[in-house]
Formats: sequence, C-alpha cells, structure tokens
Amino acid sequence: MVLHALVETVCNLLNAMTATTDPAPNLDNTLGADSDTDQTSPSGPATGMPVRTIALGTLGTFLILLTAVGAAGVLVRDPVLGNGPLSWIRYGHGKMLATAVLYAGFGLVVWAWIRLGRHVLAGRVNARAVLIAALCWMAPLIFSPPVFTRDVYAYLGQGALPLQGMDPYQVGPASLDGMPDISQNVHYFWQTTPAPYGPLFILLAKGIVATTGTNMVLGVILMRLALAIGLALLIWALPGLVKHLGGKLPVAMWLAVASPMTVVHLFGGPHNDLLMVGLLAAGTLCVLNRKHVLGIVLVTLAMAVKASAGPALPFLVWIWASHLNSTFWKNFLRAAASAFAITVATFAAATFAAGVDLGWLPALRAPAMIVNWMSPPTAVGEFLHFIVNIVFNVSKEPFVNVTRAIGIVLLVAIFVRQWWKARHGGADAMRRMAIVLLAVAVLSPATLPWYLTWGFVIAAALPWDRGRFPLVVGTAVFLVLTYSPAGEDQLYNIPFMIAAILVSILSAKSLNMLDPLNLFGHKRRIELDDVGPTPRPAPPPKDPAPAVD
Repeated sequence: MVLHALVETVCNLLNAMTATTDPAPNLDNTLGADSDTDQTSPSGPATGMPVRTIALGTLGTFLILLTAVGAAGVLVRDPVLGNGPLSWIRYGHGKMLATAVLYAGFGLVVWAWIRLGRHVLAGRVNARAVLIAALCWMAPLIFSPPVFTRDVYAYLGQGALPLQGMDPYQVGPASLDGMPDISQNVHYFWQTTPAPYGPLFILLAKGIVATTGTNMVLGVILMRLALAIGLALLIWALPGLVKHLGGKLPVAMWLAVASPMTVVHLFGGPHNDLLMVGLLAAGTLCVLNRKHVLGIVLVTLAMAVKASAGPALPFLVWIWASHLNSTFWKNFLRAAASAFAITVATFAAATFAAGVDLGWLPALRAPAMIVNWMSPPTAVGEFLHFIVNIVFNVSKEPFVNVTRAIGIVLLVAIFVRQWWKARHGGADAMRRMAIVLLAVAVLSPATLPWYLTWGFVIAAALPWDRGRFPLVVGTAVFLVLTYSPAGEDQLYNIPFMIAAILVSILSAKSLNMLDPLNLFGHKRRIELDDVGPTPRPAPPPKDPAPAVD
C-alpha cells in the first residue's frame, strides 16, 4: 500500500510537469505558431525577427567565450594563455574578473531567452526565428573552452584509451601515462573511473582522438561539433513530433533548442547527452511515421551513446503495435519481437565497430559514486542521516544506500505502470515515455543537471499549459547555476545556492512580468489573456521580416 501510494504521488507530480489542462485543438491562439502552417492566431503570420533579442543573447555567449579562457574548464597547461601576456586572466583577481563577466554573459543569455519566450507566447515570431536565435547564441561557443563542466576532457581520455590498447570499460584516463596532455585535464572523479558510455560514443571519441591526437583545444572543438549531430537531429525531428503530439513548433523550439540548458550545458559543455537526445527524438519520430525499423535503429544508437535512452524502446513497441492490423496481443508480440531483434543487431554492430565488449554495463554503476542532493532519493538519505547524526555519530552511507534502493523500486513501479497505460499508443504513450525518462533522471542514484533533458525533449513537443512556463524557466536557470563555470559542483555551497535560487525565481517571474523588481518603475504583470499580438495591417511585401523587439 505504501509503495502504491508513493507511485501514485510521484506519477502525479511527473504527469503535472508534462501534461496540459488545455486540449491540443484549442491552443492555436495561445501558444504561438501552428505546427503545420507555422502561422499565428488570426492576427496574421508570425514572421517577425527579434533582432535585438538575438543580438542580446549573442553578446552574452560572446562574453562567455572571451572569459571562458580564464574562468571555465581551462587546460592545466594552456598552449595559448598559459605563460603569455594574457595569463593573468587564469589566476587571482584576473580569474575573479573573468568569472564575474562570464556570469554577466550568462545573465544576458537568460534575459534574451526570456524575451524570446515572450515573443513566442505572443505569437510574434515563428519557429524559424527561434531557431536562428538559438544558432546565433551557440555560434560563439563553438570555439570556447568547456563551460560549466569538464566532462569533455574525460570523453577524450576515454577515446584515447582504446587507441593505446587499453579497455575503457576497465581502466580510466589516469592510465594514459604517455599522454599527459589528455590525462592531466580529466576531472579527478573520472581519472580512475571506467567509461559508463555505450560503444557508439566510444567509437566517436576514439575517432576524434585519432584525428586530433593530444591537441586538447582542437579535440574539444571537434567533440562539440560531433555532438552537434544530435542538435541537428533534434531540430529535424521537432516539427514532426509537434505534429504528432499536438504541441506548437515555436514553443518546442524555445523550450528544447534555445534553452540555456541546451545552449550552455549541452552544446557549450559539451555533453554527450546532446547526441543521445537527438537520436532519441529522431528515432521516436520515425516510429510515429511508421518507419519502424529505422526508428528502432536510431533509438538503439541513442542507447549505444548512453543507456538512459533504453527505457524509451518499450514505449515505441506500443506505437509500432498500434500500427498493425491484428489482435492486441498478436500486434504486441510481433512488434516486440521485431524491435528486440533490431535492437540486438544494431547494438552488436555498434559494439563490433567500436572494438569493445559489454564491459560498459558494469561501468554504468560509476555515476552512482556521485553523491548529491539533486537526486531526491539521495537527498532523503542525506537528510535522514543529518537528523540521526545529531544524536548518534553514524555513517551516511547506509542511509543513502537504503533510500537509493527505495528510489529504484519506485522507478521500476513507475515504469511498469506508465508502460502498461501506454499500451494504446498515440500521443499519450509519448507523454508517458517522457514521464518515465524524467523519472529515470530524478530517481536514479545520481542526478546531474543535464539529465533532465532526456525526457524534456519529448515533452517539449506536447501541448503545454502556459502557467507552467515560469517553472520551466526558473528550473532551467537553476540547473545551469548548480555548477561553477569551471565545472565544479556548487550544490553544497549554501550562499551560492541561495543566490542561484533567488536568480532563478527572478527569471521565472520575468517571463510574465516586466521589471519584476520595479527598478525602473515599470513593474506590471503580462496577463496571459492579452499576450497575443495586437491586430495590425500586414507588413508591406518589401519588408517580410520586420524586427519585433
């Protein structure tokens, strides 16, 4: 009974984050451009180009680029700035100044994203404008050092191991004795930790290191561009996903592509989750479009990057089964058998091509060594230990292990419940798939900020209740701020976390309120009922894309 109550409670919370109170057919006048025609409500086409908003965000990422060489995940021995006249930016007051300016740049990105969101919700811009904005914001970060993470150095180290005849699923980058330029830049946590990634990613990382050698600057840039394949797949898939799932393309682009989580974390990081979610989105669309074999192949490849994509496959089996013309169980068995065979064949091919074995499966336990309160089960364990430790001096480990085990049981129960309820296929099955992917992110033993993008890229294509957008904005900003620009966890830095929470609340309020702090005497709420564009004459033919800022 207790487990059932917990499952019901968690499912309701997750469902509230992905569901809408408005039926999809009635959203044309409230959530921007229509997914089929890319037109706004009756006031006319949304063809405006938010030039100043795009410039604002681009200035922000350009500031991040300039200051990342001192404040972000810089190399231990920088070949450009290590000992030159600009080396001051890496140390002392120079680094403090660089960090302050980098945060200012991030603030401009957030401000631009919020302004863009207002334009989207008012129906003043279409998906093309949102995409142009996102790409402009990402462009400066192509050449940036890693920001808010150092994971890319671990990726390169894991790619170098098989090139040196070592198994990346048995040893960590610390074993690269002859390649100090790579190993010394890997975060201490990953130095001796085997790679928890699938064979496709090891193949990709191996290819990049084979191309760039020990040139870490070029390696980071090439890795970022390679992972951007996932971004391209996501951009390709979103129009079709919103058509199937009832969402709005400008809204989906704003949430999934232009968000600071994508621009700064996934792309600027970079993180291999970007490739995973792109393959996941593309594969999901293919299955919805009845290209079942290709879809299962793509989602299996996503799992061959990170195993976190695996829970999506059983939901896609229901979609496939719903496209067949026989009895319920015959359709299911046929779809399940076909999907299983395709998954095994695809994964075997990726494993063979990478020249590795299945040793990555035991290595999946590696992230569990991360202990932080962003994982609710871990947070509960830490809190219980804190209370008990006031009276008794006891170890934290048993508390965390027990609550994590409860979290896994709860996750399995949620998966089974949502999977069975998805048996009729359709958009509801995809919503439940997004719920499960979100549950995997938050109920696993360890949760990192970018994990929440796994299910969110699917949820972004669903219809949304407008009242939930401020929560999305605040959460996205907070998740980026949980790590320092240099890639260090700030979750236990209490003053910093208080500041991050306040900034996130301010960001959330800013979506629906001009000047929420009333600094300029313009504090007023933007009513949801009047955010639509004011009817006006169509622009003259010679000026089809006026600025809307």
